[in-house]
Amino acid sequence: MSHTSTPNPFPPFSLLHSLYRLLIPNPRSSSLPSLLCAHPSLYKNHHHRLQWFTDLLRTSPSNTFTLYHSLGCHWVVTANPTVGQHILKTNFPNYQKGEASRTTFADLFGNDIFNVDGDNWKFQHQVSSHKFNTKSLCKFSSTSQDILQRFTFDNICQIAFGYDLDYLLPSLLEAKFAVVFDDAMQISSKGFELPYLVWKLKKALGIGSEKRLRAVVSEIREFANTIVKEKKQDLNEAKALESVDLLSRFLSSGHSDEKFITGIVISFTLAARETTSAALTWFFLLLSQNLRVEQEILKEINNTVSSELAVEGGYDEVKEMVYTHAALYESIRLYSPVPIDRKKVTNNEILSDS
Repeated sequence: MSHTSTPNPFPPFSLLHSLYRLLIPNPRSSSLPSLLCAHPSLYKNHHHRLQWFTDLLRTSPSNTFTLYHSLGCHWVVTANPTVGQHILKTNFPNYQKGEASRTTFADLFGNDIFNVDGDNWKFQHQVSSHKFNTKSLCKFSSTSQDILQRFTFDNICQIAFGYDLDYLLPSLLEAKFAVVFDDAMQISSKGFELPYLVWKLKKALGIGSEKRLRAVVSEIREFANTIVKEKKQDLNEAKALESVDLLSRFLSSGHSDEKFITGIVISFTLAARETTSAALTWFFLLLSQNLRVEQEILKEINNTVSSELAVEGGYDEVKEMVYTHAALYESIRLYSPVPIDRKKVTNNEILSDS
């Protein structure tokens, strides 16, 4: 049985720092050192884990290496684009979330799109893909990371749920939902850094970070449930909606289970907020360090977007901004918004880099 992690399948996320875990018994698992394996190194480098993985990947000619985990298991870490394409496209059905990942993120995501496979994943993906298309995004067109996070948080709530959080008001009110969301993601992700039995014990006893996780997840679900109830009320009262948002689409598809729909709200908030704000933060940082590129982008904006469209936002014109797109993609290639994605192999196979 194998565990893998790979880059996110949705463009424009890069293939850098892909991680996939293989839970194949280690031939040395009977020896004493294999009980600890990489855990001391993982703990030592947990504050800069991505950089640590990157440094190790640079030493591998194939951009892939094996990291021995506890109890006879091991991780295979790869940044090989060919391997990433194989896992995420060519043989996608063979790579799933895996029981360990589902269990670790069960409190936060439950049976949402980030934590399921098969028909459940296909349904959620098909329904949501109708909303995130060119037509729906045309209406939605600002440099610290906090401002960018507020910007993306407001945007995803408007696009996906028809709900305005007003996090960008001049007063910059406390973004409570955003703060507890960050806490939940950090605590859940750190579950992979602990030996599995240690994490299970903390979870069962509700101590340490797991106690905090229960509290923040409760706040997140309460907030998301409020959005769902208000949307249900709007639909029941047949209020005229300016556009059919993602949440309305799910509710209209016959899924009235509030727990399920609440999970949809949480999952898609994560999908947009974490990726977009990270991508924009790195992009503007790199622009501040490369004046020539900034000047070329400004020149392209002035030559492409008319003064009238500059106010309203011209989506078709923006598509013609080749240099700006290239700069954004290069920024994403260098600093991926989704640096790690995890998958589980259902059937063993030999990857292209052997």
